[in-house]
Amino acid sequence: MATATHSEPAENQQAVDAGNKRKRKTWLFVLLLVVILGGLGFAAWYEFYGRWNENTDDAYVNGNVVEITPLITGTVVSIGADDGDLVHEGQVLVNFDPSDALVGLQSAKANLARTVRQVRGLYSNVDAMKAQVQTQLTAVQKAKKDYQRRQSLAAGGAISREELSHARDALTSAQSALNNAQQQLNSTRALVDDTVIASHPDVLAAAADLRQAYLNNARSALIAPVTGYVAKRTVQLGQRVQPGTPLMAVVPLDQVWIDANFKETQLSKMRIGQSVEITSDLYGDDVTFNGTVDSLGAGTGSAFALLPAQNATGNWIKIVQRVPVRIHINHDELAKHPLRIGLSTLVNVNLHDQSGPVLAQQPPVKASYTTNVYKQQLADADALISKLIKDNSEPVAKTAAR
Repeated sequence: MATATHSEPAENQQAVDAGNKRKRKTWLFVLLLVVILGGLGFAAWYEFYGRWNENTDDAYVNGNVVEITPLITGTVVSIGADDGDLVHEGQVLVNFDPSDALVGLQSAKANLARTVRQVRGLYSNVDAMKAQVQTQLTAVQKAKKDYQRRQSLAAGGAISREELSHARDALTSAQSALNNAQQQLNSTRALVDDTVIASHPDVLAAAADLRQAYLNNARSALIAPVTGYVAKRTVQLGQRVQPGTPLMAVVPLDQVWIDANFKETQLSKMRIGQSVEITSDLYGDDVTFNGTVDSLGAGTGSAFALLPAQNATGNWIKIVQRVPVRIHINHDELAKHPLRIGLSTLVNVNLHDQSGPVLAQQPPVKASYTTNVYKQQLADADALISKLIKDNSEPVAKTAAR
């Protein structure tokens, strides 16, 4: 009985050990299976997704900041917009005291009118000199006939030689007067040759002065070159500002983009035109923007820094550099969920499309940004010049009759 009693615990212990061993083998098999499946899953993820996507959170919203600066000296008398206000293209933002500009404009208008009348007088002088030359030519012909007639009479002794000498002197004097009149005609004609009043150099110079004066007067009102939101307003009422002084900025938030700074090791498969998913810290994962790679930077951020890194030193340490990549944002999505300049974003670039170039292959065919708000100023100036020239070019007889 004692032997049987002692053998039962031993058998039980062996059974427990065998069960534990089977459990360990089972768990090891499960763990190995999980590792294998995980490895296969990672390999599949890397093959189909991981190696075809690059992301970074070193990405920020950027855009155009249009500085409003005056072109003339002036004293601020009104401010039409403040920080955060929406302004439209062509809207007046700042007004200067227009007194000085108006005086200059009036002086330039008077100068152009006077110059047109003076040039018109030059054309009249040409006509007068032509008439004088014709008169002198008639006098020469008359003196020549008188001399020839007296020369015949003197040969027959009908008149004295003294009278013949007087006739010759009269012919010489008439010829000299004709030569003098012709020289004056040539000098007067040289002032107006191959021109009309509107194209005369004096009129063109006066018109240029008027055009500048008109633009100075128009520039006493600073207008918004683009539609956007006002930021960085520093101008104050009564402030005397000089040309080039920043007064405020206009930010067109419909023209923003993303500047994403990727590591140089992430750029091997990145191409222009690849699709990008963008999430911003402002909206979180609830809003996803779609975009495309617009361009890859021509250099690293450190290369274009104000103080570039100097690597030719003894304590040099290699640091992975970052290259700025510009990403275009879908315009419709941007209109629904506006972004502000400087916001942080997370971008994920899909690298499957390898058809695009690494760098741009063609130069731009048109300007990236344009504004037409200043064209009307010059057109109005030209219209005023044409009117003044026309009004002061009318003949004196027509003016007197009227």
